[in-house]
Amino acid sequence: MEKTEVQHQVHLDSAIHLLTGDLSQEADRAGLDNQLQRWIEDLKAANNPAFHQLVVDLQALKAHFGGGTLDLDVIAPLLARLGAQTTQAANFAEGNTAPRVAKLGEVLTAVAQQLQGGAAVPDGTLPQDLSSHN
Repeated sequence: MEKTEVQHQVHLDSAIHLLTGDLSQEADRAGLDNQLQRWIEDLKAANNPAFHQLVVDLQALKAHFGGGTLDLDVIAPLLARLGAQTTQAANFAEGNTAPRVAKLGEVLTAVAQQLQGGAAVPDGTLPQDLSSHN
């Protein structure tokens, strides 16, 4: 079954919600592993070579969270790189997906800064869908 654009948007919204919650609590749940796997699959399905490093970093993050011990010196740089790459990936997105990808990039960067001791607090508000009316 081919994924629809709406399914991708739901996955993006879910990732934003997850990242703006308590990551230490989420790391103990299967939900984080499932979320990361959906994200990896969505990126692979796009078949865009520009997303290769995103997939590699997401797989590394998934493996780290699955390892049981959370090391902020590993997690923060991965999230920072994912934030920058996701922000760039927003250029490839269209319609209602584009603002979600851009928002996810912002949230990833803010979470990375927060983990590194910065003051940034991720904003968990989800982007509004573009109106189909003129």
